[in-house]
Amino acid sequence: MTSGLRKGLTSYGDAGFSLFLRKAFIKAMGYSDDALERPIVGITNTYSDYNPCHGNVPQIIEAAKRGVMLSGAMPFVFPTISIAESFAHPTSMYLRNLMAMDTEEMIRAQPMDSVIVIGGCDKTLPAQVMAAISADLPTVVIPVGPMVVGHHKGEVLGACTDCRRLWGKYRAGEIDDVEIEAVNGRLAPSVGTCMVMGTASTMACMIEAMGLSLPMSATIPAPHAERFRLAEASGRVAAEMAKTKGPKPSELLTPASFKNAQVVLQAIGGSTNGLIHLTAMAHRSPHRLDLEVFDQIGREVPVLVDLKPSGEHYMEHFHHAGGVPKLLAQLGDLVDLDAKTISGQTLRDVVANAEDVPGQDAIRPRDNPIKKEGGLAVLHGNLAPRGAVIKQSAASPKLLQHTGRAVVFESVEDMTLRVDHPDLDVNSDDVLVLRNAGPKGAPGMPEAGYLPIPKKLARGGTKDMVRISDARMSGTAFGTIVLHITPESAVGGPLALVKNGDMIRLDVAKRSIELLVDAAELERRRAALKPAAAPDEARRGYAWLFNETIMQADEGCDFDFMQRTGKQTEKG
Repeated sequence: MTSGLRKGLTSYGDAGFSLFLRKAFIKAMGYSDDALERPIVGITNTYSDYNPCHGNVPQIIEAAKRGVMLSGAMPFVFPTISIAESFAHPTSMYLRNLMAMDTEEMIRAQPMDSVIVIGGCDKTLPAQVMAAISADLPTVVIPVGPMVVGHHKGEVLGACTDCRRLWGKYRAGEIDDVEIEAVNGRLAPSVGTCMVMGTASTMACMIEAMGLSLPMSATIPAPHAERFRLAEASGRVAAEMAKTKGPKPSELLTPASFKNAQVVLQAIGGSTNGLIHLTAMAHRSPHRLDLEVFDQIGREVPVLVDLKPSGEHYMEHFHHAGGVPKLLAQLGDLVDLDAKTISGQTLRDVVANAEDVPGQDAIRPRDNPIKKEGGLAVLHGNLAPRGAVIKQSAASPKLLQHTGRAVVFESVEDMTLRVDHPDLDVNSDDVLVLRNAGPKGAPGMPEAGYLPIPKKLARGGTKDMVRISDARMSGTAFGTIVLHITPESAVGGPLALVKNGDMIRLDVAKRSIELLVDAAELERRRAALKPAAAPDEARRGYAWLFNETIMQADEGCDFDFMQRTGKQTEKG
């Protein structure tokens, strides 16, 4: 088996010449023959001036390189796409699959015996793991880590749950322009990902539970020295993997490891995005995620991590309480502790070394959970034949069983223009409905599911309403919000048939979301429905590829040709 610089030679029709030329050019960088004879560890560089979440990546890279070289291998750093949540137009989800393709192809194209992927901001870690599964090269994941907390008027702040909470207060007129500007400068006091249980932290926790990163990787704050010591240790592991040629993702990602990730997703009160990303990752492997099984896991696994938006604490508190290893210890027989990790340890070994922190209350025991059921529930009904999801741990209990009148917005733009209009016919018992915000409809399935409370209701004291859409929602958000309605409205899903004034019934206990309109009337509406036209920009390039091949939320929103089986599925 070829390795190091001899791996994946450029095709010139003469292998000896290919290696000769490769060595001649790389020596221009000043490398010695000794360096070039060693196993190679590729290291992704996802630093970007547009990505403050990844602001510590240069330091992580240097620490990882140090670990690689201390273990006798040779690090090679290479760039890939970097996606920053609040800087990506139209949405970061639109670019996740592009980043996955970029990362996979660069792993395949360049000589390396193992790879370290460094990511954090919401779509980067799932994109990198999707790529790693498809390339199936020994992979070590280093998350960039969460920010430290901010402070304002004696209150602890966390991006972006408190961004949304305080912005809601501003919209309601409870705080003024001067104070919201002060808050704006205090919500994100350091580089790193959101310090609440948003999508970034959710993915980091699941990836650690799947054995793809070292213990404590998910929770160490981004600026802490411990983060860089962990990067050095990760470099050492990657060097050993380069020498031994394993374990590969295909050896680690078993049905047990995917189930462990689902258990952890429920126990941390994780982001609804985590379900989409985990589904996409599973579909890159021989395995599949079953929504019914996931929901059953949610009925059995309680929320044990007391973090916003489901609880009160922040990621650094979770870390100091013992992190994912301590959580796995509390979960006990709910997880498969015999699952293996990149270090050669099992999760049982990891749990045996979990720190016991007296008096901590960020990680609860199973007999004293934050919520008796898991964070996420899967809904079905005539409005969502292939499923929808709600983060029940961050919802208002009184709205989990609710029937209300639909107030329909045709698109994100329509919602933006009308939601605060004083003449909008809406009251606090209504159900806000957003459509044409799914994978194809938006495009890119934006995090628009957190529909704002209409300003006239917010100023009257309304804090939450039932809101439903085919969009996504940030993991940092809270409220009684039904998301990922599948099929989406743009491909003719039932959401496209809802009219203002229709009654909608939500019953989370029964896992149902129903449009209370008789079947004959719905058929009449369907017959009159005009197919959605693709936007002009979808006629070329990546936009065309996205529009033609994007799959629905229940299939992970990957491109249909990227599934491991190559199976083509109906995109509607």
